[in-house]
Amino acid sequence: MLFQTQTFLVAGLSRSGISAADYLLDRGAKVYLFDDVEEEHVKDAALALKARGASILKREELTDYSERCDVLVLSPGIPVDHPLPVAFRRLGKRIIGEAELGALALRCPVVAITGTNGKTTTVTMLEQILNATGKKSVACGNVGKPITSAIGELGEDGIAVAEISSFQLETLYSLRPHIAVVLNITEDHLNRHYNMENYVYLKSRILKNCAESEYCVLNYDDPTVRGFSEKTKAKPVYFSVRERVEGAYIQDGSLCYYGERVLATQDLPLSGEHNLANALAAIACAKIMGAETSAIAGALKNFRGVSHRIQRLGEVNGVNFIDDSKATNVDSAIKAVESVKGETILLLGGKDKGYSYESLFEAIKSSGVVHCVLYGENAFKILNAALKKGYTMVTLCRPFDMAVRVAYLTAKKGQNVLLSPASASFDAFKSYEERGDRFSFLMEQLKRETQSNDAATETVEALCEEIAE
Repeated sequence: MLFQTQTFLVAGLSRSGISAADYLLDRGAKVYLFDDVEEEHVKDAALALKARGASILKREELTDYSERCDVLVLSPGIPVDHPLPVAFRRLGKRIIGEAELGALALRCPVVAITGTNGKTTTVTMLEQILNATGKKSVACGNVGKPITSAIGELGEDGIAVAEISSFQLETLYSLRPHIAVVLNITEDHLNRHYNMENYVYLKSRILKNCAESEYCVLNYDDPTVRGFSEKTKAKPVYFSVRERVEGAYIQDGSLCYYGERVLATQDLPLSGEHNLANALAAIACAKIMGAETSAIAGALKNFRGVSHRIQRLGEVNGVNFIDDSKATNVDSAIKAVESVKGETILLLGGKDKGYSYESLFEAIKSSGVVHCVLYGENAFKILNAALKKGYTMVTLCRPFDMAVRVAYLTAKKGQNVLLSPASASFDAFKSYEERGDRFSFLMEQLKRETQSNDAATETVEALCEEIAE
């Protein structure tokens, strides 16, 4: 790819789009920008890139510049069947993503991790393990830094620990990971990928460039993922929470790797079977990369999880608040309700992603969830699923802020308010992080109101005592 002789249209000024534009401008490319989002942070990013030499396009200019530009750099948030990439495809032009730009430039080993759930936790675990062993690793891709932003830091002796989403895999062709990891596959993003066959195919693409000298780390407990070993030349290494496998597994209360005890399960700070699976995947990758067992065990003992994933925020008047805003699909929410101890008021809702919620209510019936508060764009669809499963302990409350208050008022002392929405956040928020931050803000607001009410009550009681005297 000759940056100085080709023109690039960067569509979508999200974190990855900004990084891609910066990367191209640094290499002397002619860059055009387009984003139809009107928010201030997008406008500010476009103006900053314009000051560096990029040109900002209006919607009415797209047809003309689709013919004039050589390469479309597509944001993961824009589907490949959007009119813009369709126009480029009809003209026989190249369509790539920011991750593809990064993959073409990387000169260091890559551990690429995908799956429906657990990607961010596993990537963060592995980054901490490798750094604890003295290896320079950087979490990048769909979490941490965009790959193009991490290239300089990684150099030739670093290790890129890359989270790769199905959206990125739509426009990623050149990535050749030393280790390709598939954690699990369950229903997700069907509003984007249309059906499970397409979704499974996209996940399998992470393996397509692996050679015999490389590895794939696969979840043996997921039949679909286990079958990926037949679609790659890479050497399979498995992980399992249910049986002993060629790789990482649980035996006699310990996390093990090929017969070697690494860590007692009780020493892993995170709860839930899904986190045991994440830890096993991280152990397998770390051992392949040459990490010592003692360093792996030490890093896992000190791992405290990632923000917005079953994160305990605090309590208000004896009610515990737990932020699991990262649970944007049904399977992830099921894992949360199975992991959280005690009686729970569950907050569900957001933007629909095209799947059924009935299995969630089947799991809820045998969990500690005693009531659900439904909010957001898909609240009625979730309500319909609850009623189909005979679950009636629900309150419908569309606005998010009001739903949080209703959940708190419904909860009794000692119970939890759990935000585990099983839905995307884009009906009301820019990201699941913003949704989780809002949940935390509302908890603090409720705490202040409670303290203020308690102080007022104490003042009234003191006045009553004075009058009585």
